[in-house]
Amino acid sequence: MARLRPVDFEDRLTLVEHLDELRTRIIISIAAFVVAFALCFWQNNRLLDIANDPLPGGKTPITFGVAEPFTTTVTVSAYAALVLALPVILYQLYAFILPALTTREKRVVVPFLVMVPLLFIAGVVFGYFVVLPAATKFLLNFNDNQFNIQIRARDYYSFFTLTLAVMGLIFQLPIGILAVTRLGIITPEQLAHNRRYAYIVLLIVAALLPGTDPVTMLIEAVPLIVLYEGSVLLARLLGRSDEEATEPEIAVSEPPPSGAA
Repeated sequence: MARLRPVDFEDRLTLVEHLDELRTRIIISIAAFVVAFALCFWQNNRLLDIANDPLPGGKTPITFGVAEPFTTTVTVSAYAALVLALPVILYQLYAFILPALTTREKRVVVPFLVMVPLLFIAGVVFGYFVVLPAATKFLLNFNDNQFNIQIRARDYYSFFTLTLAVMGLIFQLPIGILAVTRLGIITPEQLAHNRRYAYIVLLIVAALLPGTDPVTMLIEAVPLIVLYEGSVLLARLLGRSDEEATEPEIAVSEPPPSGAA
């Protein structure tokens, strides 16, 4: 295994050295996931209790197949392990990519890279404490006098994981808005002027998210709108990118008069 060392922008590595570094970072990421998975599988009862907590009335999911309890536990442990190992995996990814950037590009990119995991965690927390309890309460109590409502473990944990993952992803909205404004593709003024169209798009996105009910859709639409408005305000505060702000002006010399010697 290659010894990892800091790589500067000025360093020139061969293709073999790049591949060797990539292989080492992939091995480290896999090792972090394996350790996290072992820890999560060891504490699988606690993980399942956490996943079941949003269910109303203390309901417990049921299983039908012989192997379903084991496979479901492994799946939940794997999802939790991925979340635990995510900081190590992201660091290995950042460390492999950042040397390709100049100092000026790093000043622009690094804050975005720091915001990505923080916003993802914020989305997961919002999904767990706000979206999931409201969604499960509405869906499992809808027309409950007409159905013998039982919750299959595999289906519920898929819904649980998908909802949290999607909420973590939609909380990346500020990253996308800041990126297009910093690149000059669109201005904050244009975003503010066309906010009515943006709201319609955000409502459509909320309708397509997990939940399929109006209560969940409205709960998911609120943070989208708040994130949009906050992103527009942040884009105005940041203004132009450093590269644009420090771009030197090119002086153009006028040609001498035709009668000059």
